[in-house]
Amino acid sequence: MHAYLYGPLTRLGLIAAAMAVAIDQAAKLWLLFSFDLANRGLVHLTPFLAFVLTWNTGISYGLFPQESDLGRFVLLALKTGAVAVLWVWLARAESKLTALSLGLIIGGAIGNAIDRLAYGAVVDFVLFHITTPTFNFVWYVFNLADAAIVAGVAGLLYESLLGVRAVKAP
Repeated sequence: MHAYLYGPLTRLGLIAAAMAVAIDQAAKLWLLFSFDLANRGLVHLTPFLAFVLTWNTGISYGLFPQESDLGRFVLLALKTGAVAVLWVWLARAESKLTALSLGLIIGGAIGNAIDRLAYGAVVDFVLFHITTPTFNFVWYVFNLADAAIVAGVAGLLYESLLGVRAVKAP
């Protein structure tokens, strides 16, 4: 394989991507078809965590919702391009943390792309919230693919700001 598609840590990143996709899709399939989340409404798990089914037709945080086939195709094309760029970056990764982080981002993107292809929208279901008599905070609804992407970005930020190879200020 060409050097720009496969490097010494590419396998590690692709394993992380495959695991992220598998866990994300397994959770979504179970919640949709076994647990039947669509007919359960809001399911409280803890005082601050619940499951609720939402269909995200847009990108992160529901921005730029797309109801048309053309809009969904454009979002899939953008996601495919992003995965290709991330794969090239993965092939050049020089640390395990970078490879794992890029793998999580790639896996999360693929997991959400599978939803968009299968259902026309991304399946979101995790809701963090804090509700007291005097305070109400509700975070956006997300899924495990989104969590993988956030973890991957956090890993890349850590490595670039605090990692061994980070440029230190004088």
